[in-house]
Amino acid sequence: MNIGTSVVIKGELSGSEDLTIEGQVEGKIELRQNVLTIGANAKIKAQVFAKAVIIFGEIVGNVAATEKVDIRDNGSVDGDIAAPRVAIAEGAHFRGSIDMQRGNKVEQKAEAKPAAQPAPTSAPAAPAGVPR
Repeated sequence: MNIGTSVVIKGELSGSEDLTIEGQVEGKIELRQNVLTIGANAKIKAQVFAKAVIIFGEIVGNVAATEKVDIRDNGSVDGDIAAPRVAIAEGAHFRGSIDMQRGNKVEQKAEAKPAAQPAPTSAPAAPAGVPR
């Protein structure tokens, strides 16, 4: 199955066959027994869970796989990865943490962990005795 470059999906996406995304998805992607390929033009802002995830495009959100996560050159992940095998090619971008546990532990962790949220910022406190 292929989701083309002009397609934009907001919400939950699940299925029982391998999927290639070239467009935009925001929300949650779940392909528990299948391979998810993020194409070079894809922009994903979602929680991702699949058997294997191959990334040529961009993902913002946590990625969990029971077999492997493979970030190819020019691929980008901004979020945490949980998978027993992780490959990051030269030229790829990754910002987050990696947890390499066996498949069933990855599945449990993915279900329990929400997406990483940016830390709230606040104005710096004024020094004592200085009016605001």
